[in-house]
Amino acid sequence: MSTPRDYETAPVSDQLGLPGVISGLIGDLEALRAGKITVNDAVARSMLAKQIFNGVRIYLNGSKILSDAARPIEGPKE
Repeated sequence: MSTPRDYETAPVSDQLGLPGVISGLIGDLEALRAGKITVNDAVARSMLAKQIFNGVRIYLNGSKILSDAARPIEGPKE
């Protein structure tokens, strides 16, 4: 039987790089407000982030489906 995942010390958001995506979006918003990037740049970057979050959603849904359907492997028969 596998050990349950420890979400406190190893959150899946870190594994998938979500803090970096969120920090990037915050930086883009600040850059847009400061006039350092155009509206079109900000929209393009937000659409890329949206696709990343869609991928994360698919990954998490797939993981849940596989986890729910998983069953223990029987050991070798003697």
